[in-house]
Amino acid sequence: MSTATDQLDRLVAEFIEFNETGTAPPGLFADDVFVDFTMPHWRLQAGDRDGLVALRRRGHPGPSTVVDSRVDEIGTGFVIEWTEEWTDEQGDWYCREMARADVEDGRIASLSVYCTGDWDARRVERHRREVMLLRP
Repeated sequence: MSTATDQLDRLVAEFIEFNETGTAPPGLFADDVFVDFTMPHWRLQAGDRDGLVALRRRGHPGPSTVVDSRVDEIGTGFVIEWTEEWTDEQGDWYCREMARADVEDGRIASLSVYCTGDWDARRVERHRREVMLLRP
């Protein structure tokens, strides 16, 4: 396995861990990482690691599970698409997200994230009743 493949595998695994725990593994993000987070009807940004972590915890304060993902390597880093589920005091939640991560010196230096928004159990059930997906 090549060093570039090892690095990509590590970054993807740690990025998924970050999304599930809200805690950034050491070395995952550059100190001055820039994140541009777009959700339905809103857009937020942060310009450093602490801001990125705070942004993540603001949206999903508790632990979650990434139930599936797909990663494509690109010249500057990778693109990842994932489905996430979690439970909090209000019930069960679901979302789908996609991000482009630009990597410099073995760390994520820039991140653009697009999120469907958080679906509660009622919306998930309504979608299940009203829409027949061709693929899961």
